[in-house]
Amino acid sequence: METKESRISKLRIIVLGAGLVGGPVAVKLAEDPNFNVTLADIDAAVLDKISAKHKITVLRVDLSEFKRVKKLVASYGLVVSAVPGFLGFMVLKACIEAGKDIIDFTFQAENFLELDSLAKEHNVTAICDMGLAPGMSNLLAAYASSKLDKPESVKILVGGLPVRRSWPFEYKAVFSPIDLVEEYTRPARFVVNGNLVVKPALSDVENVEIEGLGTLEAFNSDGLRSLIHTLKVPDMIEKTLRYPGHVLRVQVLRDAGFFSTQPMMAGNVSVRPIDVTAKLLFPILRIEDGEEDLTVMRIIAEGYKDGKKTRICYDLLDTFDPVTRVHSMARTTGYAAVMAVKLVASQMYTVKGVSAPEHLAADEKCVDFILNGLKELGINYTQRIEAIE
Repeated sequence: METKESRISKLRIIVLGAGLVGGPVAVKLAEDPNFNVTLADIDAAVLDKISAKHKITVLRVDLSEFKRVKKLVASYGLVVSAVPGFLGFMVLKACIEAGKDIIDFTFQAENFLELDSLAKEHNVTAICDMGLAPGMSNLLAAYASSKLDKPESVKILVGGLPVRRSWPFEYKAVFSPIDLVEEYTRPARFVVNGNLVVKPALSDVENVEIEGLGTLEAFNSDGLRSLIHTLKVPDMIEKTLRYPGHVLRVQVLRDAGFFSTQPMMAGNVSVRPIDVTAKLLFPILRIEDGEEDLTVMRIIAEGYKDGKKTRICYDLLDTFDPVTRVHSMARTTGYAAVMAVKLVASQMYTVKGVSAPEHLAADEKCVDFILNGLKELGINYTQRIEAIE
């Protein structure tokens, strides 16, 4: 039986953002008797739906202002940021200035490592990009590379897909429409022979065979992010996976200007095409409650081990859970953040400053903690090591 003392000793956590990933994160954290969880969002309907089913305190609040966020988090012991990417950097900085440890999995355009000195100044532990990809992809790419005496290349392939393929895009999203458009427009950065190379997103399409799924297409995307600065491997690339034909349809929209951020006049109204496109696309692409999806990821690190050319791979093929009814992409993304929360809360990771997921790979105990915890939550990464002839 819970006592007054146990309630007082609970770590107070606030999750900022109650979207299709933030909501499940709050629910999963609230299942831990050591945590007292509050969920904040501007959407009252979403908050009401979650609070009706789960014992979570909810707050309706606009998270778009720096001072408001800083004041909001002041009374909490730890923050989880699940806001849309365009708010991510601002929210991260506000939480750091408030002196709060934070787990962040927003897909922000800015370089969060620029806040490292500020976080150290405020004695804050911040783990950023702690989702699926970026997130687990970074951690496992770095960990696999560390097991090679001379790592030469890293390739990350990742995608979330609906089980049922439907016209016209054969894709469904569990995150912000603006973040999805960012994935298709943000230039893709990768590393070739130790040099940074930049190409348009959706470029260099190739077919990839995935056991159990068949042929998927992979295209360049800006998923390496912090790995570009932190992992010293000569060749590194990340590609996004979709069903065949998806890339061409999105390229048509992009090349026709539907993703433009430059305002234009439509009659007497000034609009940004990207905002209109997001409004039109998201009802089509938003995954519905109970709609089955799957997540696939493959991380390939190659190099030399004991003088022999060696390949270390991590594979994930996760599917919609009919019991919890939480979408696969939400689980694989959000539960990585959940494990990072538990890692920090347990004092296993106490490094001050801003950490990327790959920094956790330096401690094998942290890697094992996260992988074992995810396995208990039904998310299984499999490893294989093979010689390259």
